[in-house]
Amino acid sequence: MDREAETVHEAYSFVCLHCGHGWEESYEIRHTTDLTGRRRVLYYSGEVRVPSPLSRTECPACNLGPLRILRPGRVESVRTALP
Repeated sequence: MDREAETVHEAYSFVCLHCGHGWEESYEIRHTTDLTGRRRVLYYSGEVRVPSPLSRTECPACNLGPLRILRPGRVESVRTALP
Protein backbone atom coordinates (compact mmCIF):
# COMPACT_ATOMS: atom_id res chain seq x y z
CA MET A 1 0.00 0.00 0.00
CA ASP A 2 1.26 3.51 -0.85
CA ARG A 3 0.90 6.74 1.07
CA GLU A 4 0.24 9.87 -0.99
CA ALA A 5 3.19 12.23 -0.69
CA GLU A 6 2.89 14.88 -3.40
CA THR A 7 1.00 15.44 -6.65
CA VAL A 8 2.20 17.80 -9.35
CA HIS A 9 0.89 18.63 -12.82
CA GLU A 10 3.12 18.88 -15.87
CA ALA A 11 2.47 19.25 -19.57
CA TYR A 12 4.65 18.39 -22.53
CA SER A 13 4.62 19.02 -26.27
CA PHE A 14 5.70 16.20 -28.55
CA VAL A 15 6.78 16.30 -32.20
CA CYS A 16 7.51 13.24 -34.33
CA LEU A 17 10.72 13.76 -36.27
CA HIS A 18 9.58 11.10 -38.77
CA CYS A 19 6.15 12.36 -39.86
CA GLY A 20 5.93 15.83 -38.29
CA HIS A 21 2.85 15.08 -36.17
CA GLY A 22 2.68 17.28 -33.07
CA TRP A 23 0.56 17.02 -29.95
CA GLU A 24 0.40 18.10 -26.33
CA GLU A 25 -0.53 16.19 -23.20
CA SER A 26 -0.95 17.06 -19.53
CA TYR A 27 -0.06 14.65 -16.75
CA GLU A 28 -0.75 14.30 -13.07
CA ILE A 29 2.43 13.01 -11.45
CA ARG A 30 2.06 11.36 -8.07
CA HIS A 31 5.18 11.00 -5.95
CA THR A 32 4.51 8.32 -3.35
CA THR A 33 6.40 6.41 -0.68
CA ASP A 34 5.39 2.83 0.04
CA LEU A 35 5.30 1.39 3.55
CA THR A 36 8.91 0.16 3.21
CA GLY A 37 10.11 3.70 2.42
CA ARG A 38 10.68 3.17 -1.31
CA ARG A 39 9.86 6.21 -3.48
CA ARG A 40 7.69 5.76 -6.58
CA VAL A 41 6.60 8.14 -9.31
CA LEU A 42 3.28 7.38 -11.03
CA TYR A 43 2.00 9.19 -14.14
CA TYR A 44 -1.68 9.69 -14.98
CA SER A 45 -3.33 11.09 -18.07
CA GLY A 46 -6.87 11.80 -16.97
CA GLU A 47 -7.67 8.94 -14.61
CA VAL A 48 -5.59 6.40 -16.56
CA ARG A 49 -2.16 5.38 -15.31
CA VAL A 50 0.38 5.73 -18.14
CA PRO A 51 4.13 5.24 -18.56
CA SER A 52 6.40 8.21 -18.09
CA PRO A 53 6.06 10.58 -21.06
CA LEU A 54 9.85 10.81 -21.05
CA SER A 55 10.05 7.12 -22.00
CA ARG A 56 7.68 7.43 -24.98
CA THR A 57 9.34 6.31 -28.22
CA GLU A 58 6.51 5.99 -30.76
CA CYS A 59 4.30 8.53 -32.49
CA PRO A 60 0.54 7.82 -32.21
CA ALA A 61 0.10 8.92 -35.86
CA CYS A 62 2.77 6.82 -37.63
CA ASN A 63 3.93 4.41 -34.88
CA LEU A 64 7.51 5.45 -35.59
CA GLY A 65 9.81 8.10 -34.23
CA PRO A 66 12.04 9.48 -32.91
CA LEU A 67 10.12 12.03 -30.88
CA ARG A 68 11.23 15.43 -29.67
CA ILE A 69 9.84 16.52 -26.30
CA LEU A 70 9.36 20.27 -25.92
CA ARG A 71 8.07 22.59 -23.24
CA PRO A 72 4.27 22.94 -23.11
CA GLY A 73 2.58 25.28 -25.56
CA ARG A 74 5.08 24.87 -28.39
CA VAL A 75 2.81 22.81 -30.66
CA GLU A 76 -0.23 25.01 -30.00
CA SER A 77 1.75 28.19 -30.69
CA VAL A 78 2.74 26.87 -34.14
CA ARG A 79 -0.85 25.84 -34.91
CA THR A 80 -2.19 29.30 -34.09
CA ALA A 81 0.52 30.94 -36.24
CA LEU A 82 -0.43 28.92 -39.34
CA PRO A 83 -2.91 30.46 -41.79
